[in-house]
Amino acid sequence: GLLYQEYRDKSTREEIETRRLQDSQTDPEETSPSGETPSEAESTSTIENKAPPQINLLRNSNSRFNLWQDLPEVQSSGVLSILQPDEIKLQEAMFELVTSEASYYKSLNLLVSHFMENERLKKILHQSEAHILFSNVLDVMAVSERFLLDLEQRVEENIVISDVCDIVYQHTVNHFSVYITYVSNQTYQERAYKQLLQDKPAFREVISQLELDPKCKGLSFSSFLILPFQRITRLKLLVQNILKKVEEKSDRESTALDAHKELETVVKACNEGVRKMSRTEQMISIQKKLEFKIKSVPIISHSRWLLKQGELQQMNGPKTSRTLRTKKLFREIYLFLFNDLLVICRQIPGDKYQVFDSAPRGLLRVEELEDQGQSLANVFILRLLENADDREASYMLKASSQSEMKRWMISLAPNRRTKFVSFTSRLVDCPQIQCVHPYVAQQPDELSLELADVLNILDKTDDGWIFGERLHDQERGWFPSSMGEEILNPKIRAQNLKECFRVHKSDDSQRRKLGSRNRQ
Repeated sequence: GLLYQEYRDKSTREEIETRRLQDSQTDPEETSPSGETPSEAESTSTIENKAPPQINLLRNSNSRFNLWQDLPEVQSSGVLSILQPDEIKLQEAMFELVTSEASYYKSLNLLVSHFMENERLKKILHQSEAHILFSNVLDVMAVSERFLLDLEQRVEENIVISDVCDIVYQHTVNHFSVYITYVSNQTYQERAYKQLLQDKPAFREVISQLELDPKCKGLSFSSFLILPFQRITRLKLLVQNILKKVEEKSDRESTALDAHKELETVVKACNEGVRKMSRTEQMISIQKKLEFKIKSVPIISHSRWLLKQGELQQMNGPKTSRTLRTKKLFREIYLFLFNDLLVICRQIPGDKYQVFDSAPRGLLRVEELEDQGQSLANVFILRLLENADDREASYMLKASSQSEMKRWMISLAPNRRTKFVSFTSRLVDCPQIQCVHPYVAQQPDELSLELADVLNILDKTDDGWIFGERLHDQERGWFPSSMGEEILNPKIRAQNLKECFRVHKSDDSQRRKLGSRNRQ
């Protein structure tokens, strides 16, 4: 009877503890020994006369069964003694997708019945405010209900679940576009909620009272509003978990890959929807602050966004003056780095920036200086192969810390070799870390982390920052090292990588085909 927020927290905590246990073992459990696996026909004939489990999760949200093998019908059927351990794990993975959808539907239902349809709240909110706050949540709930009914029907067909990824695929393709609409509204939703709390004391009071109701189990209103985005992301991870457990080159693997691919498309569209509005507003704001000393460059573009901005110190004078220890050795400059363009400025009065050079991002090169004493610590060379004057230019730049220097270097030249990984020839075994504390990105080059995320460590600094690549979606960014625990067992790291390659092998083959066509 868990609300989805509780289920999600419990599930990720269990995942973290399982990985900790595996990591601490000197010889982690290998793949189950190969043995005679009962054929599909044998399994079916054994259980065909058994009553299917009646577990109507939509109407019975208080079901206490968290595991497939705990169902009385499963325990009494004798299938647990027939099925191989790997198949039981697969059954559990599929069953978790079903039960978690039931938990999610329960939480959505509470958002609608307890908050959205509250009469006092209806009187306080203008129709347009309610629309922004709740968006198309009724559509999302209807889609979840249809999805859950189909999943339940599949579970009730047979004690041994045949598959669920075919249902995931059909619903993702035909119905899950409602998630893109809801999530794309998230920026407006958050802004409207903060404004209502600030401007309408009556709204604030009613929300506080509703949150105190035992139904909410101490959870905030905002935790209910964010449910759809959390669910669509989690659903992709649940399909990944199934994909790791199905037989290779089987029909179930093919179906899981198809479902995962479609979910990945929806999740990416959701992310783009969230980013689009904030990026546009940010680009307009930057454009207003820039004054060009050189030929003007149009900043606002639908395909352009900010990657990093900040102050660095530029070394003055010729290279022979590097050893001078004068206060005027460096002067401040300000960089705006976009996904396709670098703009170099000096700050001028009135919160303005005067642009004195620029270059396409693809024509940037960076080089770290070897340690040459305190005054030249955290210094690197930035080369513009073709600047605003169509010439090559070099800048010697000093950052405030080692992490800031590395963050600038990786942002300016993303394909250069990092401490642990060469991007032209990936190391098979690079360090890994699992997230044990959630983290919300504070800068564009940072990566938000969810509990139990596993990441390859591509680079790290002495002052507590890690540059990582999350395995389940290949997103990269910086985060504090205190957010995670390093995975020390090489066999567990290899297993994580193998699972990652398997999940994304269809994407990789597609990229290889595309690359081959591009070369031709």
